[in-house]
Amino acid sequence: MDAKPDLFIPEDVLHRKGARKATEIPDHIRSLLQAGHIESVNLTEWLAVDHVMLFQQIIHEWGMDADTREITETLNRMDEQRIMKIIPTISIQWLSLLERLEVHKRAHLFHSLAEHRSDSIRCWAAYIIGLDSRLSLTDKLEQIRPFAADHHFGVREIAWMAVRESISAELSTALQHLIPWSVDPDPLIRRFAIESIRPRGVWAKHIQELKENPTIALPLLDAVKSDAHKYVQDSVSNWLNDASKTNPEWVRQTCATWLQQSDTPHTLRIVTRGRRSLS
Repeated sequence: MDAKPDLFIPEDVLHRKGARKATEIPDHIRSLLQAGHIESVNLTEWLAVDHVMLFQQIIHEWGMDADTREITETLNRMDEQRIMKIIPTISIQWLSLLERLEVHKRAHLFHSLAEHRSDSIRCWAAYIIGLDSRLSLTDKLEQIRPFAADHHFGVREIAWMAVRESISAELSTALQHLIPWSVDPDPLIRRFAIESIRPRGVWAKHIQELKENPTIALPLLDAVKSDAHKYVQDSVSNWLNDASKTNPEWVRQTCATWLQQSDTPHTLRIVTRGRRSLS
């Protein structure tokens, strides 16, 4: 249940830079993306994928047309095709299908989604975890971890979005669970720990408790105040920028404290970007 293993993808396709506009995506690249045979290489390509068409392609390739006919009809009737609406919608349909299968078949099908060569399909798998009401918050975080560390930027973004509602609902538990993640050797995991709890976030609902009381996140933020990895630095500074919209004085004081504790170029970059919205 994956793209054909003997499919040859030319090196120039695999190592392309990607189009700047959706209209500039070559037809052969668009076709490969829609077939699930290659990953997107930039945001333009990622946003250009038609997830309903991709879903139809995959279920046909896997011989599941009969099992998913009603799902396909439902998706085709949808008016909303924005990526942050269609991915959860497709994922909830997959979850419904998985729940009807025997345990071993369910595990095999989910594995096929989670390990697929298409980043778009791995995004579905990440959201399946986030939407599964049978899983505890701890279970969701443990299962989302491989997606948080995925090599593809789109999968990593979807990973934190998929569990953000669960994190917000059990914030105290989530913060405790994520403390070890904030000191993990993998910068992708450290970044997830911060990005998933941003007070405002991007394409996500705000976490009101953190907007009102950002101090409760300090155990995680302090751990990365001098992080050497730019990917993590950007997330921390964006966190501070979020907080500055509702607690500007808290951000000023936190940045001043960090500079006293850690007089490094990394910390300076974080606090400079974090205070960018303050007058």
